[in-house]
Amino acid sequence: MTRRHLSGWRRRGSGETAVYTARCSEHESELLRSIVSSMCELLTERADSAPPDDLATLTGIRSGHSSTPTDATLGRLLPDFHRPDQDDQLGCDTVNGDLNGALRSLNEPLIIDDKLAAAHCLLDTVPIGGGEITLTAAQADQWLTAINDVRLSLGAMLGISEDTPDELDPDHPYAAHLHVYRWLTEQQWLLVEELMG
Repeated sequence: MTRRHLSGWRRRGSGETAVYTARCSEHESELLRSIVSSMCELLTERADSAPPDDLATLTGIRSGHSSTPTDATLGRLLPDFHRPDQDDQLGCDTVNGDLNGALRSLNEPLIIDDKLAAAHCLLDTVPIGGGEITLTAAQADQWLTAINDVRLSLGAMLGISEDTPDELDPDHPYAAHLHVYRWLTEQQWLLVEELMG
């Protein structure tokens, strides 16, 4: 499978008026819209399935799930704040499940909001059918967040590690997924380079 590239990110202007442009093909547009929309569905389902909380109703403070997602993809997007294997590094006793659950319940809705905002920014700015993309610096930051989140999702599904090859046999069931993961990694790096000037 040949690599597809957004036609190079370019910075135009300087300072607060700078914009970042690239062109995408119809295929790239469809791919980005599909994978980012799928991630939005996962995050929205997670947010909508949070159990009701009487204290949240009384205080107006939103709360989310207190338990870690069982789905590997969501688990990668919404990891625990503390893991038992960090105890030695941090020099503390294991943080009990109640504290981890409380931290998750308070923070997960806000984290999901931020991830969805970044994803919707990408969806709102990638042209349907392909064409030119023009981003402000703030939108470019949102793109980087959305691309990274999709990469994390794919990486969890693929079990990405240092031993993962650059490409898989074309007949492998995850060959196309790995290709997309590598493509997203490259696009993320190219946009970062342009933002850094």
